[in-house]
Amino acid sequence: MRLPILYALAYPERVTSDLTFDLTALTQLDFSVPDLARFPCLGLAYEAAKTGGKACIALNAADEIAVAAFLSGDIPFMGIPSTIEAVLQLTSGQPPASILEVLEADLAARESAREVIARQSTGVRT
Repeated sequence: MRLPILYALAYPERVTSDLTFDLTALTQLDFSVPDLARFPCLGLAYEAAKTGGKACIALNAADEIAVAAFLSGDIPFMGIPSTIEAVLQLTSGQPPASILEVLEADLAARESAREVIARQSTGVRT
């Protein structure tokens, strides 16, 4: 983790360092099936990808709004996936026909996310 931390701290510059990450030193990588109950946003991302069209736009927009609401203390952490899920339910899978439709879908999803958050807001601020 030292090298990624160095990259993050020095971004956008690269600091000269003798730290390396040698992929050939890895002898084995193990992958497990993700736990979608524990990581509900991953399941929502799979759902949006399967639906296609404007669903992926809505997923991204709703996530950005929900994370900002969480960071400002307006919703609890688990309010993030519930916001995204609610916005996805309101979104069509129809593919956008132009960049203008992409931007409109993004704005519509952001507004839907704000409305969902306003309804679920519990005043989490401390």
